[in-house]
Amino acid sequence: MKLKIKPLSPKIGREIPLPYYATPGAAALDLHACIDEPVTIPAGGRVLIPTGLAVAILENHVGIVAVRSSMGIKNGVTLSNGIGVIDSDYRGPLGVGLHNLNKTPYTVQPGDRIAQLMIVPVTQHEIEVVSELPETQRGEGGLGSTGR
Repeated sequence: MKLKIKPLSPKIGREIPLPYYATPGAAALDLHACIDEPVTIPAGGRVLIPTGLAVAILENHVGIVAVRSSMGIKNGVTLSNGIGVIDSDYRGPLGVGLHNLNKTPYTVQPGDRIAQLMIVPVTQHEIEVVSELPETQRGEGGLGSTGR
């Protein structure tokens, strides 16, 4: 399968790398900030950083944009909406909303790796309204109910 990527900026492939899998076992492609100059996210602030790309996600798949673990853990910067969902029929520009959870500003440099893009198969289900759900061993046990 191939992911079709449309560069929206002349910087892509020159100054800003195309998305790539960082290792042979990587589950997601790294996305980079396609910006002309550094962008500072104020403490507690949010910004939308362009990637300079549009993509064509295959039908019956979804693009999931996730934070890079090093951004969240080392820098306290995460996605402003938790995760991003790119539907297979969307062809517009990809932007990454970042939220600075720190009490100090954080600066994104041009070309920085800012997020990951994972392509995942999806199914759409028919909806059936029922009065009872099938029984399971766990039942209605919620958070922490499995003892782990």
